[in-house]
Amino acid sequence: MNESPAYFVFDIESVADPKLVARVHFDGKVPESEAVRKYRDEIMAETNKDFIPYTYQTPISVVVAKVSADLSLIDLVALDEPHYRPHEICDKFWRGWNAYKQPTLVTFNGRSFDIPLLELAAFRYGISIPAWFAVGTKSYDQPRNRYNTKSHIDLHDVLTNNGATRFSGGLNLAANTLGKPGKMDTQGFMVQDLFDAGEIQRINDYCRCDVLDTYFVFLRLNVLFGNITRQEEQRLVKNTKSWLTDRVDKNQAYKQYLENWGDWQNPWND
Repeated sequence: MNESPAYFVFDIESVADPKLVARVHFDGKVPESEAVRKYRDEIMAETNKDFIPYTYQTPISVVVAKVSADLSLIDLVALDEPHYRPHEICDKFWRGWNAYKQPTLVTFNGRSFDIPLLELAAFRYGISIPAWFAVGTKSYDQPRNRYNTKSHIDLHDVLTNNGATRFSGGLNLAANTLGKPGKMDTQGFMVQDLFDAGEIQRINDYCRCDVLDTYFVFLRLNVLFGNITRQEEQRLVKNTKSWLTDRVDKNQAYKQYLENWGDWQNPWND
């Protein structure tokens, strides 16, 4: 547990800020208590989805898997648990990234959502992250550079060749391809309603499971990259299952994940 991580595999869940929606989108003409629902209804009528743009969102769950240089899972943490305060979540994320000497961030579609939302949260809460912006350095050396995979590996970018194609099915499909649970009884479109109902722990459990799926997809992509063999990948998967089993009594998310666990069907008989 004292080993310094080389990677932060993480995911974020967020909800709309009713004050911001009422003030900006509705120009103060709709009460805060009605603003989010009304905006969702507007979006649903236009797009058949009701997810409010991330610019109106605040983070209410960030789960980070600390992963070692040999790709072993070190720990899995929900930031600012059990309070889940947006400003503290954001601050702990960026301070942790810097304190651990800036491990490579690993996300699934984090380039277009997770990272921009956390940058905007830092802007909102007045949090300095000079190492991330690296103002004054050459653009290709800056961590925010899209092609700087030393700082951030977006697995969705990898699977779509940086947007050249679509990856229909998303993380759910990628995880299920490997036999892992993918989406279970909670999905992203439910987060706002769950938050409004006070089910913040369920949201964080869902986020934990998404991070586990992301980690296993990351392992398989390292097989593609040639960094590990299939046999090494499956050893890491087995070790992670044991890690979860040892902690199943302490976290409902791990119990649910293991109950829906599946093994990759290996056609090679390694």
